[in-house]
Amino acid sequence: MKERLSGEERRRQIVEAAIDLFSRKGFRGTTTREIAEAAGISEAMIFKHFATKQELYSAIIEAKSETEELLASAARAASRKDDRGVFRSVGLKMMEQTEKDPSLMRLLLFSALEGHELSDIFFESRVKRLHEFLSNYIHARIEEGAFRPVDSLVAARGFIGMTVHYLLIHELFGVKRPPRSSPEEVVQTFVSMFLRGIER
Repeated sequence: MKERLSGEERRRQIVEAAIDLFSRKGFRGTTTREIAEAAGISEAMIFKHFATKQELYSAIIEAKSETEELLASAARAASRKDDRGVFRSVGLKMMEQTEKDPSLMRLLLFSALEGHELSDIFFESRVKRLHEFLSNYIHARIEEGAFRPVDSLVAARGFIGMTVHYLLIHELFGVKRPPRSSPEEVVQTFVSMFLRGIER
């Protein structure tokens, strides 16, 4: 006899099935019937656990967003004014999280391209917060005379852009990574290039 799942386990099963389908087929291309089939349950069971699509989307954000962990790691380096440590921490966490689970990047892209409501939630909860954190740090270091006067938000987006582009070509387009190039070495290269351009 099949083991009965707890409510929390069933919710997790539904969320995982939804994430898998959304990241492969997009939001418009996925039906609740397909999610139910992938999870091995009835459609009614989905609505029992998630009364609205918004609840399901919120659960996906919660399951996929490791922003707090990323920011906490960078904030520790920021408190020491360790410029290299701040950018290394951000770049490395982005690499580790995406390589461990590329579905988040695919979900972000699908939601943006399809104009899906989840796009705004993703942007506010993850992208915007990271931009603001780095922008504020850069601005503070400009005020202290450590960095050249630049638009701090543009600079923050520039650094994140290097990392995101690298991840896109490897995770999305399947381009092979350069041989003997670990995530640490790649991030170190980006950090060095970025800081050489911004430091006084």
